[in-house]
Amino acid sequence: MNKDYNNSNSEELEEDSSSLRDSLLWCRDLEKHSCGDFSFAVVQANEIIEDHSQVETGKDAIFVGVYDGHGGPDASRFISDHLFQNLIRLARANGTISEDILRNAFSATEDGFLALVRRSCGIKPLIAAIGSCCLVGVIWRGTLYVANLGDSRAVIGYLGRSNKIVAEQLTRDHNASIEEVRQELRSLHPDDSHIVVMKHGVWRIKGIIQVSRSIGDAYLKRPEFSLDPSFPRFHLSEPIRRPVLTAEPSLCTRVLQPSDKFLIFASDGLWEHLTNQQAVEIVSNSPRAGIARRLIKTALNEAARKREMRYDDLKKVDKGIRRFFHDDITVVVIFIDQESLSTKMPVPEQSVKGFADSIGPSNFNIL
Repeated sequence: MNKDYNNSNSEELEEDSSSLRDSLLWCRDLEKHSCGDFSFAVVQANEIIEDHSQVETGKDAIFVGVYDGHGGPDASRFISDHLFQNLIRLARANGTISEDILRNAFSATEDGFLALVRRSCGIKPLIAAIGSCCLVGVIWRGTLYVANLGDSRAVIGYLGRSNKIVAEQLTRDHNASIEEVRQELRSLHPDDSHIVVMKHGVWRIKGIIQVSRSIGDAYLKRPEFSLDPSFPRFHLSEPIRRPVLTAEPSLCTRVLQPSDKFLIFASDGLWEHLTNQQAVEIVSNSPRAGIARRLIKTALNEAARKREMRYDDLKKVDKGIRRFFHDDITVVVIFIDQESLSTKMPVPEQSVKGFADSIGPSNFNIL
């Protein structure tokens, strides 16, 4: 990863008004994958960064993972170390990739992390309150598979009528700020009048957490991991009768079409400041090189504007304090080149090579 340097031949981003670099921003401006290019970037806000992410590439496939942790980095780091390996193991056993394979990879990762919590909670009780959102995308043989827990988001940019770029959100935000999510929680917990609570102007599950699906957050899933009153932020007045949060991902499968141009995978820190349509228009109207960095810098300019300051001033704010202005943000942009993609499409007369054999070992671990 490069810190905030322009490691391509493209000109410096015009929104960056000075030569002062952002020491908390890392990027890879442009790399190749089997059916196009990709760009990624991450900016740190927390004292210890809680976002972990990865891009894995192979001759016939690409894997993208964005893991937005909360309460600490343990869960997002665990996912980065284990989810892809679980997926490869399951795909190898089945010779393919599918929604069920993705679901089972998520389940295996959740089970693994809860086992770690069980082993560790005696000496580190707060590991039971550590969790992570989890967004995964896989392109294999012309088909996109997406699985999601939490409020990170995958958005596709495609050409609509009059050749105008259109944003389509492929994931569902699992966040209590959304009425549909609150209704779902109330229907699942009809005997709990405090399953969602408005606290300081924000809807929170049990008055504590906003996301309704995650890896980890063991204290909201199993009574054995409940935290005592010495941890008031996470203490529940009554033991849970059933899991409050779930690790069941929402899933999406899409056969990529000639009109599909690129994908944006990003943690919620980006979407706090940019709409889906704003993001796809920036990607569509800008050079490929450095586009993930451009999206992050656009979001940071907006975060600074909301606090009546300039991004140049925000750059001088150190990690930890930066969290008062914006979240850790991870962005991965995947460009889809149809000519390359067409050569990866399955041919019925040929034997279909297994997904696990068509993607190589880890190439790009963002953090």
